[in-house]
Amino acid sequence: MPDALYDKISEMPLIAVLRGITPADAVAVSDALIGAGFRFMEVTLNSPDWEQSLRLIDEAHGDDIVLGAGTVVSPDDVEKVQAAGGKVVIAPNMDVDVIGRTKELGMLSVPGCCTPTECFQALTAGADILKIFPADTLGVPFIKAVTAVLPEGTRLCPTGGVSADNLEEFFAAGVYAAGIGSLLYKAGKSASDIGKSAEELVSAYENALR
Repeated sequence: MPDALYDKISEMPLIAVLRGITPADAVAVSDALIGAGFRFMEVTLNSPDWEQSLRLIDEAHGDDIVLGAGTVVSPDDVEKVQAAGGKVVIAPNMDVDVIGRTKELGMLSVPGCCTPTECFQALTAGADILKIFPADTLGVPFIKAVTAVLPEGTRLCPTGGVSADNLEEFFAAGVYAAGIGSLLYKAGKSASDIGKSAEELVSAYENALR
């Protein structure tokens, strides 16, 4: 499974962070994101009835997308994510117990890191992708500096403050993926508007590759 997920992420490495999404909106929002070209979605655990939203998106789109859960801060939460259909565990922090349980269950681990020490500890614990958070505070200079000392091939994913304006700079610095939250999705934002925001981000990413 990990190789298949990596392939999908590599094809379109923008992650839609759906913080605050409800089951009533889950399918319409995921439809709009897919229509715009997104293939990776993250339902955060501090959203209302997040397990149901995760299940609904999984039922609607299944193997066509990479589906993960965010703000996962305990091993018990990891188990709930798997039961609800999530395949990727994303955290705001670096917790070796969360990483360990994630790997035991065969899912991708994406812990939040904001220092070189946390990056190395996460890799030692088995993390697959390092979420560099908050990216707007750490910035591209941090990405470049930490890449120079991390093992070759380490996958980095800046999250927090990523926008159409700085996507090119982040990917030019060698990141593997990028998480986009409130710029793309906010509770109450219409599916149509979410789709338009998603199209702008996909276009910015495609321009970054040229």
